[in-house]
Amino acid sequence: MALALRRFAASFGYPPHFQCVRALSPLRFANSYSCFLSCDSSEDGVCADHPEFRKWHNGGGSFHKSACIDPTVFIEFGAVVHSKSVVGEHAHIGSGAVVGPCVTIGQSTKIGNCSIGDSCIIHNGVCIGQDGFGFTVDEHGNMLKKPQMLNARVGNYVEIGANTCIDRGSWRETVVGDHSKIDNLVQIGHNVVIGKSCMLCGQVGIAGSVTIGDYVTMGGRVAVRDHVSIVSKVRLAATSCVTKDITEPGDYGGFPAVPVHEWRRQVANYCRTSKKVNR
Repeated sequence: MALALRRFAASFGYPPHFQCVRALSPLRFANSYSCFLSCDSSEDGVCADHPEFRKWHNGGGSFHKSACIDPTVFIEFGAVVHSKSVVGEHAHIGSGAVVGPCVTIGQSTKIGNCSIGDSCIIHNGVCIGQDGFGFTVDEHGNMLKKPQMLNARVGNYVEIGANTCIDRGSWRETVVGDHSKIDNLVQIGHNVVIGKSCMLCGQVGIAGSVTIGDYVTMGGRVAVRDHVSIVSKVRLAATSCVTKDITEPGDYGGFPAVPVHEWRRQVANYCRTSKKVNR
């Protein structure tokens, strides 16, 4: 059996010291693939801090021997992938990133200056930890980039949909709380803090330095302006725009977002007025 596994690995261009091959089900990725774990016992293949960690062949980062990593993944030196995590093909894990235990990371995902908690699912094309959109204007009117030096921190049991972007912080860390669920194509700006068990639907856009409480739900294409605070247990209707702080729990909608009963009255009044004008 061991000889058959080695021959199978060799068919993918792996050297003989890649002895352990584990079949992986599709597990929400676009394509299934095989995962290879290096069993090289040389000094170069073992993490100096812990005997169960190895040095990844592509980039020099560290990974736990039980992690399941596609051979095309690039793990930079200084990055760590913990036990039982799964990393899809062509993912890039930057220096300083920490991927927690039992995390699933989809293909073509870029993980930068961030930490990811336990049992998270990161779908294809997600970018976490890149610089936020921050600039200043000098005396000549030129745009100068503001330093973005802090990290993004994703809690435990978080799921992040395909092609979502989460920027790193500048004056505080960008945080996504435990058990929060984020749909595809969501933009989370720098310094944003999202509480636990929040749900952000597709194409939500959150500008920088927003603070969101726990159990907040945002419908599709909700927009939140910068430096706004939203209290816990708020629900925002699709396409709403939050332009000022929301201090009371409840349902909101409209542009600008107001309590949902007020928004419905506004819509009804507009419809009545439009009918009168068109007569």
